[in-house]
Amino acid sequence: MKTPSLSILIPACNEGGAITATLSGIIAAVDRHEIDAEIVVVDDSSDDNTAELVERFAADDPRVRIVSRELPRGFGRAVRTGLKELSGEVVVIAMADQSDDPEDVIRYYRTINDGYDCVFGSRFIAGAEVLDYPVVKRLFNRLTNKLIQLMFWTHFNDLTNAFKAYRREVIDHCGPFYASHFNITIEMSLSALIRKYRIAQIPINWYGRTWGSSKLRLGQMGRRYLCVLLKLFFERVLIADDIIADREAAQKKKEEGPQGPQQEN
Repeated sequence: MKTPSLSILIPACNEGGAITATLSGIIAAVDRHEIDAEIVVVDDSSDDNTAELVERFAADDPRVRIVSRELPRGFGRAVRTGLKELSGEVVVIAMADQSDDPEDVIRYYRTINDGYDCVFGSRFIAGAEVLDYPVVKRLFNRLTNKLIQLMFWTHFNDLTNAFKAYRREVIDHCGPFYASHFNITIEMSLSALIRKYRIAQIPINWYGRTWGSSKLRLGQMGRRYLCVLLKLFFERVLIADDIIADREAAQKKKEEGPQGPQQEN
């Protein structure tokens, strides 16, 4: 089977009301743009018919497959499981609830192919469209991202958003990841940031869910976000030279290939 150039990872927990439409939208987008893609849905121990609906979809389209997780649940755990299953050079993490625009998946892919290592979408820059964002979550988002901007001296202003794209090598080099919940979103993005990968920020569209409820629990996430932020902040302040040196060595080894450095005659 041909290796896809784009892998789309969708963690899903009790998303039976949206998962079929999410998959249909992404498949339609990659077909319109003639991109070789795979979609891996990680079912995070759903209690509803999410797994059944994905299996039914996959039976008609082999580009879609499902990976099932046992308890304990956790968005980060689902992402970590899915990353082990992907084979594409470009990886996009998308939500199962139709909040992300399938055309933005294509924009991510093309931006990576323009020479970037990561693409971070932002819902809060010119050109973005955001519909039905809950007021409390929006306030929490803006305060958290402003704190991250100050701690890491960065212009990226939507780092807590899970919807991002990475080259496979970035994920391999920045990992392994340890966050078990939504804090994996900043663990992945900030790990790439402090390693000075080439990162683009582009405006994206976001649509509030019309079915079910969000799995993000603000009260439970504070300590988890703080743990990741402090860990990566001190890595940036205290050992950034070692981290960057390791990244540069890995890049050099990749460029030299399996034969090693070429000797001049």
